[in-house]
Amino acid sequence: MPVIYPPLDSWIWVIPAVMIGACIGSFLNVVIYRLPLGMSVNKPNRSFCPLCKNQLTMLQNMPVVSWLFLRGKCAHCSAPIPFRYILVEIVTAALFGAVWWVFSATPEVVIFLWVLMGLLVAITWIDAAHLIIPTNLTWAGSLIGLGACFAWPQISAMAGFNETRLHGFYDGVFGWAFGFGGLWVVVELGKKAFGKKAMKFDKEVDWHLKEPEGDDDPMLFVIDGDEIPWWDIFSRDSDRLLVDATEVILDGEETGEGQLVIRATGIELSDGRSFELEKMVSLSGRARGAVVPREAMGMGDVHLLGMLGAFFGATGVFFSLFAASLFAIVAALVGRIGFGKQLPFGPFLALGGVAWMFGGWRIWQWYMSFVGM
Repeated sequence: MPVIYPPLDSWIWVIPAVMIGACIGSFLNVVIYRLPLGMSVNKPNRSFCPLCKNQLTMLQNMPVVSWLFLRGKCAHCSAPIPFRYILVEIVTAALFGAVWWVFSATPEVVIFLWVLMGLLVAITWIDAAHLIIPTNLTWAGSLIGLGACFAWPQISAMAGFNETRLHGFYDGVFGWAFGFGGLWVVVELGKKAFGKKAMKFDKEVDWHLKEPEGDDDPMLFVIDGDEIPWWDIFSRDSDRLLVDATEVILDGEETGEGQLVIRATGIELSDGRSFELEKMVSLSGRARGAVVPREAMGMGDVHLLGMLGAFFGATGVFFSLFAASLFAIVAALVGRIGFGKQLPFGPFLALGGVAWMFGGWRIWQWYMSFVGM
């Protein structure tokens, strides 16, 4: 007798979807840890403890279960394993299960949405920890999104439009352009209006560059006790940190005074001499002020919104951006984050995209019918 499998819309298929999601979440933990540090995600091909460097066995690397069994500690050196690891696996498993539950009637699009969920999870945790969004993830996601729009045109028109594959692809391209281009304009205008922070002091103050304390920490520019992370200063290659220095001490030797130009990878003294940061041992001195570049929003957010547009079209971009702004305001109020404090926007854009996919498009549909459009 032939084997009769449950229909694809049966709840039983959610179980393997969740298990697949947990395994993908385990891999995403590798991506989240290694990618910001410039490490390969597949070499070494087995996970290892960041402290003792011992590689994990298969039993020690089982999603969710291993963290619970080991009680959140390394089996070799008993170093604590951050709660983030099990949380990423649980969140990814839940998202994979939810995607199957909602879209099981169209299994051809499930794989595309699983890839999107994995990308959004990785981007969310990387941006939350490092305030950066790797553009190699968003470029790959944009291409996959365009493929999804061609394979299942309704994904770019969830609010009720039935389109051909070619129309779906065009919607994805326009959505990417709308998301990327629109937010790029906002970022550039914000850069011109608020792109620099001038710091002036009544008297000379000490400043220095502080080396990272751990693998996940950035270099710091410290002036008058105020510590500014490197990635908060240098969002693009053209960014320059200007120090009105009354004293510059390079590797223990005084080099004079004047305007010191600090770039992401090097410095330029007032006499025109240049030095690479990686070849320097120390840099410090005294200053009367500094001009610090700053970003209200980074280019990574621009790429991320473009990726969401490639999947969900222009209407998805508009909803995701609006929802992300609301989520960010609520988070700032709940977390009591004041003005002037950086709040990564990528996680909220990701949450806005997920909200659109799991029913936000219905809110948009209701709104459009309410206003008579």
